[in-house]
Amino acid sequence: MPSPSSRESSALRHSLFEDAYALVIGCSLIVLGLACLHRAGLVTGGVAGVALLLSYILPLSAGTLFTLINIPFLVFASRTMGWAFTVKTFLVSSSITLFALLFPHIMALGFIAPLWAAFFGGTVIGMGILSLARHQAGVGGTGVVTLWLYKNRGWNVGKVQLGIDCFILALSTLKIDLAHVGLSAISAIAISGVVATFHRPGRYTGY
Repeated sequence: MPSPSSRESSALRHSLFEDAYALVIGCSLIVLGLACLHRAGLVTGGVAGVALLLSYILPLSAGTLFTLINIPFLVFASRTMGWAFTVKTFLVSSSITLFALLFPHIMALGFIAPLWAAFFGGTVIGMGILSLARHQAGVGGTGVVTLWLYKNRGWNVGKVQLGIDCFILALSTLKIDLAHVGLSAISAIAISGVVATFHRPGRYTGY
């Protein structure tokens, strides 16, 4: 007869439907956040920031660029993080591209103030990442590298990601003005703030 603790753990396990639902919610929020940032001419940290920056140069959507940039990270993940993690990351990345292609057909953003775009867009992206993280999925990209460096070199994930984000924001000065770079920094802080606040060990027991 299973113990109360084992029954409790079993009851907390996510179903396949719940995982799929979380993927849809997470990817939808990330695409909405990217759209807000793009409409205001901003960027952010991580692969999302690189995708946004390139979308101002290339005739491709940020969502499509997000997936294309993620390809080498997916290859790296398959060799270092295992296939289960890689498959989930691939599904997330592909879904973001699909939703980004559908977005213009279901919603149009006429105007959004840059400051609000930075805070709201970053927060929404952070909530999307959080939704995925709760179900053992992620957006891949630089997060794969920071996690690998932590496991193999002991490098602090937060500090490494901060360094990467600072580099991306510095690179964005080649395309956008300093005022927008400053607002873009707010979006990166908003993303990190959501994840750091709501994704703490012991705060959530589902898996």
